[in-house]
Amino acid sequence: MVKQLPSIITRGIDNRLLVQTPKTANSKRVISVDDKTIEILKMACDSKKEYFTRGHNTLKKSQLVFSNLSNELLQPRITRKYQLRLEKKYGMRRITTHSLRHTHCSLLFEAGASIKEVQERLGHSGIQTTLNIYAHVSKEKKEQTADIFAKYVGI
Repeated sequence: MVKQLPSIITRGIDNRLLVQTPKTANSKRVISVDDKTIEILKMACDSKKEYFTRGHNTLKKSQLVFSNLSNELLQPRITRKYQLRLEKKYGMRRITTHSLRHTHCSLLFEAGASIKEVQERLGHSGIQTTLNIYAHVSKEKKEQTADIFAKYVGI
């Protein structure tokens, strides 16, 4: 299933949250999401609809997937709070939200995604940007590729 990311949340006057279009054309893109993730998001949406229709009556026509209990934009610091809670609960190393993007990219490379596929998924305007940021990952992949070839030819 494919979903479009049409807007971003940013801060405006008096630090208020605003929904705006992305800065660049490449930032507005279509990304693929696996069926299991879609299933989880649908369950979350169903649960949210039930909550907002059961006495809270704040269900909106254009319902947010992630919102606060008043059905408004979720403050970015709240997502960080949830992340810290999960890191503590599961004994995970603390990382920044941006590091999750880097981890996603690294895992894509490990899974065999090409530089071009990763570039498009991350929304980089050119492949060189991806190479500049993630060159160390591609070097590791090149070494793995050399090892795979050596094993294949019996070296």
